[in-house]
Amino acid sequence: MFTAFVMIQAERRRMQDVARRMAEIPGVEEVYSITGDWDIIAVLRLKEYDDLAEIVTGKMVEIPGIVRTNTHLAFRAFPQSLLERSFSVGLEGEGEAGGPAGG
Repeated sequence: MFTAFVMIQAERRRMQDVARRMAEIPGVEEVYSITGDWDIIAVLRLKEYDDLAEIVTGKMVEIPGIVRTNTHLAFRAFPQSLLERSFSVGLEGEGEAGGPAGG
């Protein structure tokens, strides 16, 4: 099993329909509207790489309104506890005498 993230640029007037149709595809677990250069991100969890090829080059090309896509594969998932710890690295001791902010 692997996870893929498909970034989607969609025609503005068709964004909701594109997102809805993406969510109906088997293997597409989550679909979000997002800010930035892309309009939609779809999270896919699949068993075979052939399944990804079928979705991206087969089913998605049948959805009107998709302008462009960019696909990313996840190498490794980290437990939430590790992620929370990694964001706090370097913050301990800030502002205390002798700490990074205190000189």
